[in-house]
Amino acid sequence: MPFHKVTYNEKRRFATVHNYGCTFRCPICSYKLRSGADGVPGRSHPRPDRFLAADEIKSVLRTTRVDTLYFMGGEPTTAVELDDLLAFGKRELGVRTSLGHTNGSRLPIPNLDAANVGLKAWDEATHLACTGRPKAPIFSNVEAAFRSGTEIRLNVVFVPGLVDLDQIEEIARWAAGLSPAIPLHICGYIPIPGQNHLRPTAAQMEEAVACGRRHLREVNSSHLTAAEALDLTSRDDRFASTRLL
Repeated sequence: MPFHKVTYNEKRRFATVHNYGCTFRCPICSYKLRSGADGVPGRSHPRPDRFLAADEIKSVLRTTRVDTLYFMGGEPTTAVELDDLLAFGKRELGVRTSLGHTNGSRLPIPNLDAANVGLKAWDEATHLACTGRPKAPIFSNVEAAFRSGTEIRLNVVFVPGLVDLDQIEEIARWAAGLSPAIPLHICGYIPIPGQNHLRPTAAQMEEAVACGRRHLREVNSSHLTAAEALDLTSRDDRFASTRLL
């Protein structure tokens, strides 16, 4: 089972179940900023010492005051027990359920209230290069989830010369076709060891946000350095959590 950790934010009363593994193999993934099992920067997260059983997760959540239950990764939809834990969250705990982030490869999902979906690219060739997967099923899944009533938030990594301004605008235009009220977050690319792409400038970030705002009402951005990305707790209390399991 890929779930390996449960954390809790007491101030905001949410718990997060973390998984290991992903269906995509993105060379520019920010998870590669952390060292892998061999300690080499640029590799994926080191494999956890052990994985958690669904009953362990349920037991600790039953004793915790939770308003929202998040699932994050990696890619949380790779976990075969996800559906069971979503049903547990809705039916037994009576809480809001959300994918804190997902690549959209397995939407829609029953008992899921919300999903923050990372769309990788608009151009088909770029999407294949970034993920190894075709674009169309992902966008179709997001649309199906939205139309089923799942609250959708979108994010995209702005990589000048790869996922550029034109692609960000097309993603925003497509999202506005579903609803101009869908929020979009634009993340400035953080250079990954072994990749040749450059971090966008502040001026380029402003242009990217302007592209999104031509179509969507709520567009914001983040423009972190590698050091800032590795220390999010000091920047945002949503990342300040204690480990329950």
